[in-house]
Amino acid sequence: MVKTQRTRRLAVLLVSFGIAAATAAPVALAAGDDGTISGGGGPNPNAERMSRDRGWVVPLAPLHFGAEPYAQVQSAAATAADEAGCSISAEAATNLALSTTWPEVSPSGESPSPMTLSRYDDQTSLADPEQRAKGLFFNPGVGMWQLDSAGLGKEETAATAIDSSSAAAKMVPYMVDRYCSSINGGSSEASARASAWSDWNACGSGACEDVYQRLGSDGVTKDENVGRYGGAEARKCTFEGAEYDCLYVDPSAAQGEDAWTADDYGPAPLPAPFYAFTYEKSGVDYEVRYWLKGDSGASTDVSASRELGVNARSKLSWDEESTLCDTTTGTGNC
Repeated sequence: MVKTQRTRRLAVLLVSFGIAAATAAPVALAAGDDGTISGGGGPNPNAERMSRDRGWVVPLAPLHFGAEPYAQVQSAAATAADEAGCSISAEAATNLALSTTWPEVSPSGESPSPMTLSRYDDQTSLADPEQRAKGLFFNPGVGMWQLDSAGLGKEETAATAIDSSSAAAKMVPYMVDRYCSSINGGSSEASARASAWSDWNACGSGACEDVYQRLGSDGVTKDENVGRYGGAEARKCTFEGAEYDCLYVDPSAAQGEDAWTADDYGPAPLPAPFYAFTYEKSGVDYEVRYWLKGDSGASTDVSASRELGVNARSKLSWDEESTLCDTTTGTGNC
């Protein structure tokens, strides 16, 4: 670990929580850019192909969606429709935003899990370069909309991408704006929807339009067993003497469609449970994923840090850690 005398501040990106003020000024932390660097990876054509090939939702399968996430999408859609630059109903805006989720993460038609972590990108640039444990892997696509650090998720963390409230607040108006820009440019409604979905590989062959039509005719079945975080848990953590909110992400606790948690689902490793938060150093924000050694099987705690705005495949900083305590459960270095 590189030690410095600069004061650093840890923060957590959980939109709805409110960040607690630090009680101490940490002197030396490994999170940020002081660790062993992995990177140099680019787009993975095989991952994009797998996403398109697996995008088709089972014909005639009832479409389920978590009740709480649905309410958050619906609320965001009502606001987006009211502020839209073209004529679009709140229902159409809701269906527009929902249509990408099943092809991306739940082709079975079961409730898309807000916790979903991508399993198609297996570049070595995303793995711990010191190979301390198999589950130390930085899955780049996160959540129902698979927000990826290479694009729409570049300013998001695992915490905000999993949180269906903050994710919906970003994704719904984004798609509505793309739709309206296309409509105002003279496109048909179908072409405008395709434009709104163009960032998602799974939509490339028409799967999202198929789901959109099914939503219009058959609706959706709300699932009370899938909550806002899809099984991830809001926790209180301390790190270097300061207390913050944090999100604990354990794939084994995923609510909704959990096929992605199977070992053979994709070529990328299933990550060990981790904590998600944001770290600020010298005015730069980093997404940090922190693995306790008891969760990963490594001999030490390990963190992986990504500067917000940077593709995780291009640069991650990995380092040993020893100071995170989950005060909610008394787990870790307490």
